[in-house]
Amino acid sequence: MPEVVRLTYYGYFSARLLACRCQRRQYVAGVKKLDVAARIRQRCLALPEAEERPFGGHSAPSYRVRDKLFVMTSEDGASMTLKARPGVQEMLVGGDPACFFVPPYVGYRGWIGVTLTIDQDWDEIGDLIEESYRMTAPKRLIALLDRVAAS
Repeated sequence: MPEVVRLTYYGYFSARLLACRCQRRQYVAGVKKLDVAARIRQRCLALPEAEERPFGGHSAPSYRVRDKLFVMTSEDGASMTLKARPGVQEMLVGGDPACFFVPPYVGYRGWIGVTLTIDQDWDEIGDLIEESYRMTAPKRLIALLDRVAAS
């Protein structure tokens, strides 16, 4: 069982997640925060009827389809969270804990946290974004996405 640490503002986190958060703040040379945000924006807004809006009182961009969230970015731009099918969270976090983590607040629902401060496979990230969109969007928009992909 992981060691639990109490933080005044953030609630309970495992010690491993806290260590990972500290490491994420160190950006890989050549990767700029704006480049990462632009890549996420490009992938998300390429999907039918996707829109960018901040979540709640936060200033970080989040992406929605029909007013339902499918991708959220952190305030510092170091991570993003997105929906995943059952079992995918365990597979990704267990397979590569440096790149993926269980996010606070929504992790118990199967959402995945993606570390953006290290080199990532952007094809894989794009697939995860699209899968999150497919879990959120209505069937008509998913059919539209399939037709665009087939042509």
